[in-house]
Amino acid sequence: VVIHCAAYTAVDRAEDEKDLAFAVNESGTRNLAEVCKEIGATMIYVSTDYVFPGDGTKFYEVDDATDPQNVYGASKLAGEKAVIETLEKYFIVRVSWVFGINGKNFIKTMLNLSKTHNEIKVVSDQIGSPTYTVDLARLLVDMALDKDPNKFGIYHATNEGICSWAELAEEVFRRSGKSTKIIPIATEDYPTKAKRPKNSRLSKKKLDENGFEHLPLWKDAVGIFLN
Repeated sequence: VVIHCAAYTAVDRAEDEKDLAFAVNESGTRNLAEVCKEIGATMIYVSTDYVFPGDGTKFYEVDDATDPQNVYGASKLAGEKAVIETLEKYFIVRVSWVFGINGKNFIKTMLNLSKTHNEIKVVSDQIGSPTYTVDLARLLVDMALDKDPNKFGIYHATNEGICSWAELAEEVFRRSGKSTKIIPIATEDYPTKAKRPKNSRLSKKKLDENGFEHLPLWKDAVGIFLN
């Protein structure tokens, strides 16, 4: 089993570096998929909520129509298609708002800002679910170890429950004892080069159908991560 974790993930920079984003997320993924085919390996490809248009309030199902609104999302969707076109044995796992001990993430950014700011403006009209790397890793291992060929396909996997970025920041500060105040703002008041989805709700129905466990509640995951 090959778990493909590498990706170009600089969402705003991708708008200016489209060729590089596609080289990594599409061509790189296709290269790995072709090797997996040669050696008979199952491939697990970590994808993103950004493959969807990100409007409305419904939870996206795995087979809902995709329509990425930025270069990053388009390049990750191209990677999904490369996997599907090349392999029969694959898991595509879409995640969102990833955080963990390594690399940059929203929670680390908030904690750093709290050292120098009494107030922080955070977007409150983008709704989704955080994904803790430790919880996600357990699911990916379960998939890697599963021998049932009927379970291959596309899945959504985030920690349970939904929130806005502002609510996530408030929970981080509450659990870490920070007095920094969060001021909720609209997406329009925080312009970014790449368009961000307002709706990142992902349905976990596919996990249920195939007997995979849901990830724990996002608030619990944040608490464990902070500890």
